[in-house]
Amino acid sequence: MRHLERHRTERIGWLRAAVLGANDGIVSTASLIVGVAAASSDQHTLLLTGVAGLVAGAMSMAAGEYVSVHSQADTERADLSRERAELANDALAEQRELTAIYVKRGLDGALAAQVASQLMAHDALGAHARDELGISEAFSARPIQAAVASAVSFAVGAALPLAVTALAPAQNLPAWVSGTSLVFLAVLGVVAARAGGAPVLAGAWRVTFWGALAMGITAAVGSLFGATP
Repeated sequence: MRHLERHRTERIGWLRAAVLGANDGIVSTASLIVGVAAASSDQHTLLLTGVAGLVAGAMSMAAGEYVSVHSQADTERADLSRERAELANDALAEQRELTAIYVKRGLDGALAAQVASQLMAHDALGAHARDELGISEAFSARPIQAAVASAVSFAVGAALPLAVTALAPAQNLPAWVSGTSLVFLAVLGVVAARAGGAPVLAGAWRVTFWGALAMGITAAVGSLFGATP
């Protein structure tokens, strides 16, 4: 029977984008609201500011992720095209190169040559993509997936402090937004750590600390200058 395993590395493409989007959504929207609130704005203005931040941030995250990941995909395609040409021009040299890679990884020369020969007979470009260039299915660039994951997770993350802004008492709004956003960030850190197989406490602490720092600096700027930073 075939032994099937699922590894967490298969989640890297969307998990990285989703965590980045959710974290940025919570931190940027909460910081924006806290900063404006520190400048003594009314609750209606804060809601409009938060909604504008949500829409702009989600679109920015989608565009940024798509462009950056597409650049990675372009680089991968260029490397694969070059490797394809090298295989067509001198397959024996490429086989020796692959053999040398396996020797460096611990195989003896004869076995490394046999492995290289068999892998190239099966899928020469795939073998070089994986073992020479480091391009694999799990780590290959997926621009649309990254863009969608970032935009959706940003919107969800931004909606949390925005909901608190709509429901919390106006008098203590900065404290409510800051406190609940830190809780949201801690939960995000726990979820991300569990999904990625990392230590839960370290993940929660890391996300919460940097979020608190961002909100604190933004609130300080709003208080000092009396305007949106």
